[in-house]
Amino acid sequence: MATITVVIASYRYGHLISQAIESILSQTKRPDKILVVDDGIGDVKVHADRYGIECIERERNLGTVENFQDILMNRVESDRVLFLGADNWLRQDALELMSRQNADIVSSDIAITGELGDIFAQRNNIIEVMSGYKIWRFIEKDINKGNYIHGSSLYNVDLAKKVGGYEANPNGINTEEDWMLWKKMLQEGASHIHIKEPLLYYRRHQMNFIK
Repeated sequence: MATITVVIASYRYGHLISQAIESILSQTKRPDKILVVDDGIGDVKVHADRYGIECIERERNLGTVENFQDILMNRVESDRVLFLGADNWLRQDALELMSRQNADIVSSDIAITGELGDIFAQRNNIIEVMSGYKIWRFIEKDINKGNYIHGSSLYNVDLAKKVGGYEANPNGINTEEDWMLWKKMLQEGASHIHIKEPLLYYRRHQMNFIK
């Protein structure tokens, strides 16, 4: 049975992280390890300690790419890993459903939430509603022309390390570190399965993408 690590990454999201942590602790299939990472702010260790979860505190803000790269290459020892933003959370059966899939990358649809969720959905023409949430569906396409796999997907650690892990998109305005990783893994022959259910709750709020 493949082992799983869930990494909860935070930058100024200490006030939101408890929901992320509890969503992992309440999974129908618990991960083998949960790791909380505070990228240079110091507002999440108190929450991690309350749940008895290991916390890495950066002395300075590394930014998404360098932070994720260090975690993947130097801190994760499991077969699979899933990175979760501290402002988001997973559906209770997410890890169980994803871990059943025999693929190097397992992704899912997304439920949009947060005070800016409706604005985000309108801008992206997301109109389907399920259980009160706007549902962001992903359609497979040429990975070189655009990303169709979100950053909180479950993936093969050995293959990700083999292709060099995370890096910024040299041609993009945003770092797009997850897109760069998926492209390299798929080019190396990675298999991908997309679960057509919203397993990730993605919170749009005033502090999104501040660093």
